[in-house]
Amino acid sequence: MKPTLLVLAAGMGSRYGSLKQMDGVGPSGETIIDYSIHDAVQAGFGKVVYVVRESFREVFEQTVKEKYSSVRCPDGSPLEFRFVVQELNKIPAGFTLNPERQKPWGTAHAVLMAKDEIHEPFAVINGDDYYGKESFKILGDWLRAHEGGKGEYCIVGFALGNTLSESGGVSRGICSYDASGMLTKIEEHLNIMKGEDGLVRGDNSVTGENVVLDKDALCSMNMWGFTPDYFNFSEEVFVSFLKENIDSPKKEFYIPFAMDSMMKEGKAKCEVLSTPSRWFGVTFKEDRPAVVAKFKEFADKGVYPTPLYK
Repeated sequence: MKPTLLVLAAGMGSRYGSLKQMDGVGPSGETIIDYSIHDAVQAGFGKVVYVVRESFREVFEQTVKEKYSSVRCPDGSPLEFRFVVQELNKIPAGFTLNPERQKPWGTAHAVLMAKDEIHEPFAVINGDDYYGKESFKILGDWLRAHEGGKGEYCIVGFALGNTLSESGGVSRGICSYDASGMLTKIEEHLNIMKGEDGLVRGDNSVTGENVVLDKDALCSMNMWGFTPDYFNFSEEVFVSFLKENIDSPKKEFYIPFAMDSMMKEGKAKCEVLSTPSRWFGVTFKEDRPAVVAKFKEFADKGVYPTPLYK
């Protein structure tokens, strides 16, 4: 069984100011998504599904088909691609979209867009984040081991200290888990950064209190593993969410919220996997030079070929 990779690429990156998923940061113009696809293929994934916006679907799809046309899985088979669209009006029947709404419905809504295209265990990642080879290997192995499973999901947790930006504060969901490694909650913290004293601090999103955080604490970077039954459970949660929030123009339906609801209802449990990989991405424009330098370092050391695809 080859798991599927679901890439969330519909966001335009308001702080970054452009379609950062298409920005070339590698030595030969590679995008961050290009590296994720490369690592996923090496880890045994066989299909990639992109969630995009209608406004740039055509150029995105054309770029992907040209770039990856020669990519083969380790067994020699071609890598499959699908494209689905996330738009505000894609909501269950019986609900009327608030005309004031301009914000997307969030990451859990984006995942639901792929319901008809995915029928096997699958991973979810952000299109603008670099997760590292080890992370895809860990997640791919977990997905293959849970083929046919029901209500058993996972999240790849990154050490908080490996996810910070030198250009400003970031938001991270800190994972709490029990003795068996099962997720109990994800607590969002805002404006996280390392101080001059070397301590990492952030604002608890619920209490507003500025607290010292453990740099080794596992946090969510939106790298999840699901079996296909997730779609039906998540859709049920989305209906409940809309009943309460259909008229709220800014409320978003995030994966941690959906997961928390499913866990509370006893429909799901989520294993927290740890990775030694260091996450990085372009959260701010100022992050870009460091990301470019990192990919050049990878190429110089032979971690990745350059160009990545020929």
